Amino acid sequence: MVRIAMLGGLPAADPGITPNSSGLPGLAVVQQIVGALLTWGLVACVAGLVVSVIIWALAHHQGNYTYSSGGRTGVLVSAGGALLIGGANAIVAFFSGLGAGI
Repeated sequence: MVRIAMLGGLPAADPGITPNSSGLPGLAVVQQIVGALLTWGLVACVAGLVVSVIIWALAHHQGNYTYSSGGRTGVLVSAGGALLIGGANAIVAFFSGLGAGI
């Protein structure tokens, strides 16, 4: 079924193309690789968080407020990275849904 929409007075045809999971060979392998990258990213965020908290605590205890500020920044960056990595699937699905409604 082809829908015709009016776009600025000119007719525009909808080609009816939608994403499918059987269109590309090796898609399952790519999904596994991306899933592994998500895992590695979360592990890196945990490691960054632990290192940043240690730096923050030691620098604050020693009165080195420059490194203390850097440790605080590292905590926020690690937490933000984990938030984005954990929500990557939902973020893409949300914007894909918005794009489908255009």
